[in-house]
Amino acid sequence: MKIVILAGGRGTRGKPFTDYFPKAMIPIEGKPLIDYIVKYLSSFDFIKEIIILSNYNGLGNQIQRYFEDKKTIQGKKIRFIQDSNSGTGGDLSHVTEVLKKEQDFILWFVDNFCAINLGKMYKFYKQKKSIACIATRKYRKEETGYAKVKDGIILEFQEKPTITMLMAECLGIYILSTKILKIIKSKKERKKDVNLSFDVLQELSKRKTVSAFDIGTTLWMDIESPNKVERNKATVREIIRKMKN
Repeated sequence: MKIVILAGGRGTRGKPFTDYFPKAMIPIEGKPLIDYIVKYLSSFDFIKEIIILSNYNGLGNQIQRYFEDKKTIQGKKIRFIQDSNSGTGGDLSHVTEVLKKEQDFILWFVDNFCAINLGKMYKFYKQKKSIACIATRKYRKEETGYAKVKDGIILEFQEKPTITMLMAECLGIYILSTKILKIIKSKKERKKDVNLSFDVLQELSKRKTVSAFDIGTTLWMDIESPNKVERNKATVREIIRKMKN
């Protein structure tokens, strides 16, 4: 099975840092974010190749230079493919050729930092017989303190609690049938930018062919900037520890 890492986003939430390096190269404990992700994904026996999709004519060339003397990681081949800045779905049209012999593939948005059990997620995807499976969560650890209030009086403080959300939050980790690529191709014939969620998966969800894999209380972080890493050092270190287990 092959995995595609989407690493070509503009990183607007990470400015001004991402004016100088892509999100994939955000430093964490002395190494770039993508180093942790690639090594973690390489630890799964069923993953045979890692494809990094980015803008190598721009800041993305920093990613390629970082891995330039590493043709493989832990025995897994690394391939670099140029994107076209045509949306989260549109950019996937560039991996059609390398995935032509595959039934399914994993898609990982580079700013997702999580030691998710991909083997368990893949098994769930197969059980549901879905065309797409999205990692989701119902629990979120807040970055700010909360207060219980009654009649304008604070009764209790809770420092950075874990809350249960009313709706499931979609994370940037997917397992997709390669049939998705044909749908994207047809969409691109009508519009330049194709958004994976709203232009493709939204329609498929109405046919009940998109499943949701709940990660439970597994730690997850959106690494949008070095500031986010700095504010959440304990969580980051715990995720790194889980990735190495």
